[in-house]
Amino acid sequence: MADRPPSELARETLKQLAARRLPPTPDNYLALYDEIAGSRSPQPFPEGPLSSIQRVLPGQTPAQKRLLGQFERAIITKDWTSLQSVMVGYANLGLNPATGTSKPVETADAPTALGELPAEFAEALARLIDNTLPALGEDDARVLDMARQLITFLREPTLPPVAATQVMLSNFTYRVSFATEDQAAIRATLLELLHMVFENISVLSADDRWLQGQAEALMTASTPPLTLRRLDDVQRRLKDVIFKQTEARARTVEAQEQMKDMLATFIERLALITASSTSYQGTMERCADLIAKANTLEEIGPLLQEVMSATRAMALDSRVTHDELHDLRERTEAKRAEMAKLQEELDRASAQARHDPLTGTLNRKGLDEAMEREIARSRRLGSPLCLALLDLDNFKALNDRVGHTGGDAALVHLAQVTREVMRPQDLLARYGGEEFVLVLPDTTVESGIAAMTRLQRELTTRFFLQGTEKVLITFSAGVAQLQGTESSTDAIIRADQAMYLAKRSGKNRVMAA
Repeated sequence: MADRPPSELARETLKQLAARRLPPTPDNYLALYDEIAGSRSPQPFPEGPLSSIQRVLPGQTPAQKRLLGQFERAIITKDWTSLQSVMVGYANLGLNPATGTSKPVETADAPTALGELPAEFAEALARLIDNTLPALGEDDARVLDMARQLITFLREPTLPPVAATQVMLSNFTYRVSFATEDQAAIRATLLELLHMVFENISVLSADDRWLQGQAEALMTASTPPLTLRRLDDVQRRLKDVIFKQTEARARTVEAQEQMKDMLATFIERLALITASSTSYQGTMERCADLIAKANTLEEIGPLLQEVMSATRAMALDSRVTHDELHDLRERTEAKRAEMAKLQEELDRASAQARHDPLTGTLNRKGLDEAMEREIARSRRLGSPLCLALLDLDNFKALNDRVGHTGGDAALVHLAQVTREVMRPQDLLARYGGEEFVLVLPDTTVESGIAAMTRLQRELTTRFFLQGTEKVLITFSAGVAQLQGTESSTDAIIRADQAMYLAKRSGKNRVMAA
């Protein structure tokens, strides 16, 4: 009987319902069908009976209310596994986990043992996913939908089961891996394209120093590692440089146009001189011919008068032209001096692309150039060279207390004290945000640590004034001595690691790399 097709079994079942005069209910049909087929059909999920059980289950304590919510959700989703966990949870409410004896149900609360996420952990996980979404972009709609579903699931009134959370989180992280790879590739490609554009501008503007300086500043701005604070600083510096360069460029164009006008005037005056000379020469030749043909003094008199008038006119024209040319020469010299001054201003504007506008210290571009020179000198002379990377302690708290303007003033104060305390040959550069790098020529690591410690002591004696408030500024620093063929980047990395060790050791300390 079991080998008969389902259609034949269904027809036989209907015949038996009619022959036995049974009501055609689903239960009667299923019972006869199983009898004829000789097998038992899988039972449907009993939503009705389970809902009846749910209504009589206790729900006074928080643990009971939580289990009731999970019971209801298991019925809706027809999830036998969750339903089993809920029943085990109710069973555990009456037992002491340590002794296996009965205990008051009011004290029972063990969500982790029941396969549920703690509420605080679920909310922290939801916040983490929510804060991650802006970095993923909007290109992948699927990952955004999965994130929103997961956040909603984690923030439901009932605690989310661990098993379901694990499945959803696994699917989400798998999809996120593709999105993050895409974003990283997009970022790297954009930076590469920017570098190609800036390098091309720099090559094409080899004779235009102001444009070349700007291109170098943009290349520095697009060099990793990128931080929001550093980008803000670069943007402010570039705006200042671009404004000054644009102003100076406009004045240069104006001076060039004036030079063109003066040159045109000069050529016009030369043409007038040539025309006057030609006319005078023609008059002289004509009068000479007439004088040669004259027979009496009366005929010669008018010719002499004409020659004298032409000579006076020529002399007057020459004098006027001479005065105009003299004035033109003086104006030309003045414009030449003005253009030279403008070129100096352009050179200064380009040089500003190597300095931090807030503190006046070197920026990353200026630091790289200075390090290249100092490393070459150190290796040529065989002298030691140290790098010190220092970071202001609790700078964020300082910013929150005195504001960003006060924080900027604190950075200026630090730079000023450093320049006064350190040697003239020591170079200070702003590395990013509240981080600074000191280049210490002819200095061993021991002497570098002593110099940074001395700077710390000086800062404690020179309070930073914010209004009427005296603010103490401290920093943590790491000192690294350049080794063999080591690059400046590697030395800075070692100094940075030592600086973080100083931070973890209590701050306001100096550590050797």
